Amino acid sequence: MHEIHLSHQDKALRYQELLPQIRFLIEDETDLTANLANVSAALKEAFGFFWVGFYMVREHECELVLGPFQGPVACTRIAYGRGVCGTAWKEGRSIIVDDVEQFPGHIACSSLSRSEIVVPLRSEDGSVIGVLDIDSTETGTFDEVDRRYLEMLCNIICESAK
Repeated sequence: MHEIHLSHQDKALRYQELLPQIRFLIEDETDLTANLANVSAALKEAFGFFWVGFYMVREHECELVLGPFQGPVACTRIAYGRGVCGTAWKEGRSIIVDDVEQFPGHIACSSLSRSEIVVPLRSEDGSVIGVLDIDSTETGTFDEVDRRYLEMLCNIICESAK
């Protein structure tokens, strides 16, 4: 499946249709891994992104560990503050990168990845417990529409994990 190119309005509509579906999909499941796997698949299916997945913070480790994902093989561990995922974890905020080659310290798991968005997952106390990472094969794929809806999606995931 190739990435789907949508206008800002069409992209927003696609997210508006997808979020209730994801909420329904995960609302009765208490296993976080199962929910993350289904969310990865739903996002990949809806948008055709190159790579969609999660990296999770492991207690007593200063690194993110690969979780459920859809796409080609990926880096297994990412250090705190390293690359886009590690930086989003360290800074506790979503990061949009229009061109990964321009991001200092970018970790190239695949040379096909050209742009990226990373959104933190938070526990009840607000600490980052993982990140949602989405890569595209084209530069400039992600924008504020993606950030806004993916942050809502991560909130839905974290609410279902309570």
